[in-house]
Amino acid sequence: MNDELTIRPFTFSIDLDNCRITDADNHIKRNLTDMKNQYFYQEAYDMMVREDDTLLYEVYEKLVPEKSGELIQGLSIVHPGKVGKEYFMTKGHFHSIIDTAELYLCLKGKGMMVMETPEGEWAVEEMLPNKAVYVPGKWAHRSVNISDTDLMTLFIYPADAGHDYGTIIEKGFRKIVVEENDKPTIIDNPNWNL
Repeated sequence: MNDELTIRPFTFSIDLDNCRITDADNHIKRNLTDMKNQYFYQEAYDMMVREDDTLLYEVYEKLVPEKSGELIQGLSIVHPGKVGKEYFMTKGHFHSIIDTAELYLCLKGKGMMVMETPEGEWAVEEMLPNKAVYVPGKWAHRSVNISDTDLMTLFIYPADAGHDYGTIIEKGFRKIVVEENDKPTIIDNPNWNL
């Protein structure tokens, strides 16, 4: 969106049944092939990609000028499933302006927000309907769906924040969420690159 445009007040509705927002300006789809080298279970990943390039998650955004003072808002939908024992998840990112925070409000499903700082701190917060997760600045974050239904969250962040996916693609996250004994378990990522 052009940074010179003047934004006017607007509203949008959330369609919980169809996992959409009304009048979305942008619709992003991320398939399994978009997550190359992000899953620990590489053999399971390779086999799944050969069979079908599964849709893992979608993002609907209401765009505003990408400048200080504006807020981008949208809806993230992580579909249910696993690659091996690791649950479907988003790519995860830092913000390009690294000290930028983000707010997520879970509307449907059950998940975990996996977070970490460049200095090595990490945290995982449960995501349940009507529960919000505040992600402070300097924290990379990734949504993980640990249920058998869609995980749907409303997100809001400063419009000039930008996204740094490259660091996560290169290094991964320190922690991953896998199914062990029929429940989600947080473990060290054996593929995490120092």
